Amino acid sequence: MTHEERLAALGLVLPEIPVSVANYLPYRFAGNLLYLSGQGPVDAAGNYSLGKVGGNVSIEQAYADARLTGINLLAVARKALGSLDRVREVVKVLGMVNAVPEFTQHPAVMNGFSDLMVDVFGEAGRHARSAVGMGSLPNGMTVEVEAILLVE
Repeated sequence: MTHEERLAALGLVLPEIPVSVANYLPYRFAGNLLYLSGQGPVDAAGNYSLGKVGGNVSIEQAYADARLTGINLLAVARKALGSLDRVREVVKVLGMVNAVPEFTQHPAVMNGFSDLMVDVFGEAGRHARSAVGMGSLPNGMTVEVEAILLVE
């Protein structure tokens, strides 16, 4: 099964990618590496999931937010590549969690993103990862994720 077929079998529809609101690119190629700029949990209506994990946001909600962020990053990758079938593997991920200082379950939150990558890409979706806590994130969103993909 191809990556695009897996995506369809999961019932996932990728959104249109948002226009950059600052002086950056949503993606950049360097040889056969595709660098994806940080994305957050924004739904199709443009609404962000906001709050502090471990405060007014549960681990379960933040896991879902990390998964939604993964869907948004897949949309950027498809825009860059034309098809997710060009992805050879997910190489490296940086996951940032907007959390209260006492929160320590950052990996559990970022598993929402990582589990999605494995669901879509199979073994090629397994990646190196950092999951870190932040005092704040843009717009007050709960998570932000950036990724590096090896592509054909």
